[in-house]
Amino acid sequence: MNFPTVRVLLVSACALTLVSGLSAQAPAAPKLDIPAASPAASFKQRVGITDIEVVYSRPSMKGREVFGKLEPFGEVWRLGANSATRITFSTGLKVQGAALAAGTYEVFALLGKSEWTVIFQKADKSNWGAYSYKQENDTLRVTAKVAALAQPVETFTIAVNNLRDSSATLDFTWEKTLVSLKLEMDVSSLVPGIEAVMAGDYSKKPYVAAAMFYLDNNFDLKKALEWMNAAIAEQPEAFFLVYRKAKVQAAMGDKAGALATAQASLAGANATKMAPAIRDEYVRLNNALISSLK
Repeated sequence: MNFPTVRVLLVSACALTLVSGLSAQAPAAPKLDIPAASPAASFKQRVGITDIEVVYSRPSMKGREVFGKLEPFGEVWRLGANSATRITFSTGLKVQGAALAAGTYEVFALLGKSEWTVIFQKADKSNWGAYSYKQENDTLRVTAKVAALAQPVETFTIAVNNLRDSSATLDFTWEKTLVSLKLEMDVSSLVPGIEAVMAGDYSKKPYVAAAMFYLDNNFDLKKALEWMNAAIAEQPEAFFLVYRKAKVQAAMGDKAGALATAQASLAGANATKMAPAIRDEYVRLNNALISSLK
């Protein structure tokens, strides 16, 4: 190796050392806490005995026209922003009348002016947006009509509303659009366990809870009435339980019996020494029930 070559190599090595030294000395950029354009959100909701969890990101209009422009009709949308929206059901259920097994799903929508097709795919991995969406991976497709809202909703919102023991709605709202899916859960599987408890030799039984569950789901109303009578026997002055008995009688079609029971509950509410707010509530409830029975 001649002298010029050695000199070039030494200069190159020094330059590399200098660059490496400068890189080592430069501090890492600090982590910036910058507001997200579409903040992450999640919520859990129990419906009957089904736990529902939704994880998604929430874009806002920010002066933009959303449906038909920002989110074109005829294309698949991730129902939010960033990663595909995920929803988990702890039990099987029906969505728009179609069966869907328990599990975690990514949710998409094929957008239309008057109707959306909402798509559930088994969530095996987290996908960014709908870019890797493939129709052959669909688990379930359901359709739902688009309803117009009177006032615009600035930020995309998913919510579980209209809760009953065995049903609810899964609502998507943004801009002036509402799309609602009906969710239905089978709670009839609880009946054998409830009846076993109620027939058992226990000192305290959940008479009221069992009776109201049967009333709300139109199960055996004769048993519901029997359990309400047992609850009232334990607390004869409980006018609020008497009101619930009247509700059961009304559901059974016994208008005369329900009317007499509601009037007895009303008298108890008017005579109570409990808080005025409780008195007023049951005066109002009983008067409304009495009016509906006349």
